[in-house]
Amino acid sequence: MSFDAVNFNAGQALALARKTFEIEAAAVQGLAGRVGPEFARAVELMLTCRGRVVVMGMGKSGHIGRKIAATLASTGTPAMFVHPAEASHGDLGMITGQDVVLAISNSGESEELTSILPVLSRQGVPLVAITGGLQSALAKQARVTLDSSVAQEACPLNLAPTASTTAQLALGDALAVALLDARGFREEDFARSHPGGALGRKLLTHVSDVMRSGDAVPKVGPDTSFTELMREMSAKGLGASAVVDAQQRVLGIFTDGDLRRLVEKGVDLRSSRAGDVMHAHPRTVRPDALAVEAVELMEQFRITSVLVVDDAGVLCGALNTNDLMRAKVI
Repeated sequence: MSFDAVNFNAGQALALARKTFEIEAAAVQGLAGRVGPEFARAVELMLTCRGRVVVMGMGKSGHIGRKIAATLASTGTPAMFVHPAEASHGDLGMITGQDVVLAISNSGESEELTSILPVLSRQGVPLVAITGGLQSALAKQARVTLDSSVAQEACPLNLAPTASTTAQLALGDALAVALLDARGFREEDFARSHPGGALGRKLLTHVSDVMRSGDAVPKVGPDTSFTELMREMSAKGLGASAVVDAQQRVLGIFTDGDLRRLVEKGVDLRSSRAGDVMHAHPRTVRPDALAVEAVELMEQFRITSVLVVDDAGVLCGALNTNDLMRAKVI
């Protein structure tokens, strides 16, 4: 088949795009009117199973099945995808009587899928079907059947799976959402299964994970000369220094901003001590606080550095906005 750019009709392409959206939107909207007790039964089967939800499907339905399995797994429902053809050649051993199978087929007559249904039945594996063929072999074998039928495909030839796969995907998403709600799945749970994502970093990263500690924390005593205070700040590169007593309890902080303000006022700093120029009672954060809490503290009080202290007020770390940016918390 050849393509002639001269015959390309941009207007027709846009019209078909809009028509596709209309057909697929109607397919999804149609599901809302058909969802009922069968859907609730499917959710209950998956919720109470002691194993995993095993998703199966051939062709385009298989691609949809892989996505549904991934969504279920990431929202608190143990799930995996098993290819029906591979199942016939050994992968059925992955499925146990404690699992629930979610089989997806628009026609419900996919040979690779229907050929393994008797084996699943003998194992006592509950079967949930997503299909447009309500009188199909798949529907008849299923304990629960979810109707994914559509009036037409978006394909102009009414052949390529388009609206039907959109309906399957929407049903899978609906199952995942209902299950996560029933399990009491929270943001923290989602973060644990997505540690590399932005939400995971925000909800799993603690101040102790990103703070500077030990010799990397700039600190001086209250009697330290201003010159030594500046040397400590320059050497540690935090943009600030803690001022601590003999027990390492925080007395105050001195920052680059404090220096600029003193210079603008014309204060003679040569004879000053750290205790004279420090900002007393600075904002602090605990090491077990979430790093995002440190971000909120900095934003609220418009500061770029914060000291980390324990319950007794003893200095145990420090961090600034650069540290949080490197950790991708902000």
